[in-house]
Amino acid sequence: MLRNRIAVKIAFFINGFILANWVSRLPRIQELYDADNGEIGLVLLATSFGAVLAMPFAGWVIIKNGSRRITLLTAIFYCAVVPLIPWMPNLQALVVLYFLMGLATGMFDVAMNSQAVMVEQNYRRPIMTSFHALFSIGMMLGAWSAAWFNDLDIDLAHHLAWVVGASLLAVAWSSGNLVHDKPDPAVKHDGPLFRLPTPSLINIGIIAFCCMMGEGAMAEWTVNYMENIALSSKSLAPIGLSAFASAMTLGRLFGDQSRMVLGDRKMIVIGGLLAVTGLSLAIALPQPYVSIAGFFLVGLGLSSIVPIAYSIAGSTRELPSGVGLAMVTTVGYAGFLVGPPLIGFIANAQTLRVALALVAALFVLMTILGIRYKSKAS
Repeated sequence: MLRNRIAVKIAFFINGFILANWVSRLPRIQELYDADNGEIGLVLLATSFGAVLAMPFAGWVIIKNGSRRITLLTAIFYCAVVPLIPWMPNLQALVVLYFLMGLATGMFDVAMNSQAVMVEQNYRRPIMTSFHALFSIGMMLGAWSAAWFNDLDIDLAHHLAWVVGASLLAVAWSSGNLVHDKPDPAVKHDGPLFRLPTPSLINIGIIAFCCMMGEGAMAEWTVNYMENIALSSKSLAPIGLSAFASAMTLGRLFGDQSRMVLGDRKMIVIGGLLAVTGLSLAIALPQPYVSIAGFFLVGLGLSSIVPIAYSIAGSTRELPSGVGLAMVTTVGYAGFLVGPPLIGFIANAQTLRVALALVAALFVLMTILGIRYKSKAS
């Protein structure tokens, strides 16, 4: 079981590591294709669209092929397309490439979470947040890696080739150590490829939506808030985002132990209360250090909620693991996708404080739904 757990953690790490490496080089990508901010936004939107398109069908694909095979295939495909980023002939081709990257990561995300659910079930205790912690650590080390390649003035093509090469070695080791689930020919699946969440999963889906919309808003708008609302210096502004990301990682490292003590329901409620308190503090008292403390509380509060939602969705008895995961992942990722631009629209019409107040209201809704949720561990 330990080798299974390590292999799945490697999958989560690789996902975050590769993502952070190419995201951190976006300014260089923008230079290569002479793209303005709007055009780069369209490129990134293509990735999100691809992921959201793939996720609803991931459950059906996993049932037909097994999550191990899909995890490996999508990881390899993702590693194959990322090095092509600097080699596209024009911006239109780059959009198509990013759409394919989105398809790969959307399917990869559901498949590796399905693997994590099976490992968690074998351990018979909560370990889901430890997998998501590896994604956060991968993001952190990936950003440092990109900074190192940039400082050494290594061109983007060689940078991505080295990163992907190392990742493929890790995938090769994981291939024999992931959980060997196989499609069961006795299981019939004649339903539609796309299925909406069942009533029992709707609350969990909404919780995931609220949480991931908050994550997207914090990732995209924290620095802007620090500079323009809290009036921090430009050197201090990124610390707000760093505080949020660090708290997310910290919370996920210790989230499983907390789940065993408190149960899923209390973890969602406490996390929601921390997120509401932190964001309300930043909105009510827009001072640099108060805002940093508030964003840290938001990160700590949100850190375990999505892993818990995925664990619940993957363990439901009403549907196969991959199908339940696909449902909740799609709804949650939709929040991550629509959150940042929605915040921008509201900020343009009103102010960024008003826009983030909407996110705080969603955290309140998330907390209420957590209170209503019933689980055996609560």
